[in-house]
Amino acid sequence: MKKPLLALAAFALTAPLAPAWADGHGDHSAAPKLEDVLAHERRDGDRARDPYRNPAETLAFFQVEPTMTVVEWGPGGGWYTRVLAPYLMPAGKYVAINPDSDGREYRSRAQEAAAKGWTETFKASLAEGMGVEADKVMAFELDEVPEEMKGTVDRALIFRSMHGLHHGNVADDVLKGLRALLKDDGMVGVVQHRAPDGASYADYGARQRGYMREQDVIGLFETAGFELVGSSEVNANPKDPANWEGGVWTLPPSLGFGRQSAEEQAKHNAIGESDRMTLLFKKAD
Repeated sequence: MKKPLLALAAFALTAPLAPAWADGHGDHSAAPKLEDVLAHERRDGDRARDPYRNPAETLAFFQVEPTMTVVEWGPGGGWYTRVLAPYLMPAGKYVAINPDSDGREYRSRAQEAAAKGWTETFKASLAEGMGVEADKVMAFELDEVPEEMKGTVDRALIFRSMHGLHHGNVADDVLKGLRALLKDDGMVGVVQHRAPDGASYADYGARQRGYMREQDVIGLFETAGFELVGSSEVNANPKDPANWEGGVWTLPPSLGFGRQSAEEQAKHNAIGESDRMTLLFKKAD
């Protein structure tokens, strides 16, 4: 669902960045207002998605504060990165984490090279946009996260990625890895395409359609040592029947990856992006 990583060249922050792994939280006086971040011209190409992704309301539900240390799992095309990085880096810490590039199979050498070079590419792109040195950007593969980072993270955020973790059979390892990074009171926020009420596991668990049943997502977290704190309907879309033969990629922004007629695109644009669950988890006692 995520578009290719865009150059982040419009980032412009004047406040100094907090040093890595500093004790305590940053200076609130350096923190930007979220509404200013969302209104910045750097997001001119992203703002059309706001009515479906509701970043202000979603981050409020996840209780994200600008002085926190926040992990974004699998930044992908960078839509949320362009919200989180400028919001967090002046007074808190933004950390991007991707999967272990050695733990997967590749369709081509080019795909493998891109995956294995992600850390350096991401750092360079974000650093250019933020106007900082690349070594100021924190981005790691999960198996390479520094030991001293464990127990320091306030929030880990997973946007529209649980289906990939589940079908790649890595959800348990990833969730346990993120759990180890969290403070005792740290939490994980999840936004995930939601299967219809009453859907069977055969249609929405064993089969990759992008959507997942809410009980299956909760079950994965419980197995990894979490418990549900609460859920929100902020990213719900009742117009989405969530039963597309081509899966969630039928709807915008993918629109069938260019294979739809103009009539089909108009129909699916009128529906909007997918129906989504929004869940918040904490470490289980």
